[in-house]
Amino acid sequence: MKLVSIEIENFRCYEENILISFDNLTTFIGKNDIGKSTILEALEIFFNNSTVKITQDDLNINCTSTDVIITCEFSDLPSKIILDSDVETNLKNEFLVNKNDNLKIKKVFDCSKKNVSTEVFINAYHPTVVGFDNLLELKENDLKKIILDKNISSPLKGNPLMRSAIWCSCPDLCLAERDIPVSKPKEDIKKIWEQLEKYLPIFALFQSDRSSKDSDGEVQDPMKAAIATAISEVKDDIEKIQEKVKQRTEEIARKTHKALESIDKNLASQLTPEFTMPTNSKWVGLFNVGLNTDDIPLNKRGSGVRRLVLVSFFKAEAERLLSEKNKQSIIYAIEEPETAQHPNNQKILQSAFVALANEDNCQVLLTTHSPGFACDLPSDSIRFIKRDEFHKPVIEKGVEIFGEVANALGIVPDNRVKVLICVEGPTDVKAMKALSLALHRKDASLPNLYTDQSFAFVVTGGSTLKYWIDQQYLSGLGRKEFHLYDSDVTSYVAEVTKVNTRGDGSKGFITKKYEIESYLHAEAIKQAFDVDIEVLDQLNEQKKATPKLFAEAYSLKQNFDGVMGDTKAKILLADKAFPFMTAELIAQRDPEGEVEGWFRQMVGMSG
Repeated sequence: MKLVSIEIENFRCYEENILISFDNLTTFIGKNDIGKSTILEALEIFFNNSTVKITQDDLNINCTSTDVIITCEFSDLPSKIILDSDVETNLKNEFLVNKNDNLKIKKVFDCSKKNVSTEVFINAYHPTVVGFDNLLELKENDLKKIILDKNISSPLKGNPLMRSAIWCSCPDLCLAERDIPVSKPKEDIKKIWEQLEKYLPIFALFQSDRSSKDSDGEVQDPMKAAIATAISEVKDDIEKIQEKVKQRTEEIARKTHKALESIDKNLASQLTPEFTMPTNSKWVGLFNVGLNTDDIPLNKRGSGVRRLVLVSFFKAEAERLLSEKNKQSIIYAIEEPETAQHPNNQKILQSAFVALANEDNCQVLLTTHSPGFACDLPSDSIRFIKRDEFHKPVIEKGVEIFGEVANALGIVPDNRVKVLICVEGPTDVKAMKALSLALHRKDASLPNLYTDQSFAFVVTGGSTLKYWIDQQYLSGLGRKEFHLYDSDVTSYVAEVTKVNTRGDGSKGFITKKYEIESYLHAEAIKQAFDVDIEVLDQLNEQKKATPKLFAEAYSLKQNFDGVMGDTKAKILLADKAFPFMTAELIAQRDPEGEVEGWFRQMVGMSG
């Protein structure tokens, strides 16, 4: 399942109901104490109520109700699901989806007492006709009775089959939005909720205000899991050792018992030697793992190193839970990952989060108040949190907010940067960096965009490109702009024309080939993935471009069930194939020198 949105009401600073949408990567940015962490902690309470637990103090101080309400909506629902019998069904057939065919779960936390209680509802378009509105609550015998009383043609076994037959017997179920209670112990529907809960994503929260020691659970738990895994792999050896220990121990015990008989037969008759084998968990407890680097314990290292290591352990622990619980998806939520990190490490983290968010069944949620960290993340991932004139939190998205972000957080241009390189997406950044390095190795007068601080990338996003250019969001930085966009979208031509007619020294280009991947050489793809494909300048007769051809060939080689999507293919090509490009391979694919011309243009603009 994929998290689509959350609604929060009466929780801390969010008094009135507020709806927040999520993408695969979502970044909350805003000033300190504006409500960023509150969103992640609301999700932690919804999913786990563990790392952060709901208390009476979480109730908004101005609200008249004693209920905190947290509602999450999920898409990508399982096509088949087991609920209250062995018969497979799906949520749509059970009328457990909303008007968007999504699953919407509402949790109401009653904060009127110190021990906060929780009630769970599914908000769905559900039958409202009396006699057909409560079928999910009924046991098998109750459903059988309805079928027999109404003389409905249906099997008399399998609750989903019987419910379906009963619903089909009604000409108009009068579907309407309802909150269906699913957590009351006396209702049979609680069994449905217990099954449905297993399909929800794992939610793993890494908070910013932590001690970052190697005794943290996120460190010790994965290490203990690793020890348990290692012990399971040498299980046969351990059993042999245990058997030898048992034999030797019992031999000693027998001799001791025999000696005792010669001293006190009555006492000896009351004692029986008994050997107990240690359980697997006890074996795990015999071992402990600390983290030393260069003979220095982790908790003696700098705060940035400690935090970077713990973020890694956090990821490992979350993945362990995912594997053990056989979950279908996972949500990583990380507060202020840039804290105490060198800019180089920040960029490593940025790339890692973007790559992680592009993995199947994975979402990444971040918070930051650092414009420097957020500026290299995809623009459509940004959620800006501010307060309105009544001091109520407001959450906005879209490129229209970038001016407000700059004003609120005080974005200051890096004086080393002379030219802003504007491209559509993160894969274009990686491709351009790899191409620049290949040419730089042959001709040092051309820039190496991995290291040359005269240039900085701006990812504009294809769908929002028009707004970036029309509103000139970057003009306040006082830097020239180099725009490069693929020729696959005809509307980009008009936008590039606007850039070239500004008169401020900015330049815009459209690729002569179909897209940036069209400049790859088949040999680079062969070296990276050991697959042979034809790299196309334009679409072929089947309307397929290079990423699609690669996706088909690579999926076949890897025995994938189906073909990977174009986005995943572009990511793989950018990460693995472009780094194999050389100046010679570029010249073979681009004999007219178009690519080299881009970088020479950048050098001229930076002078």
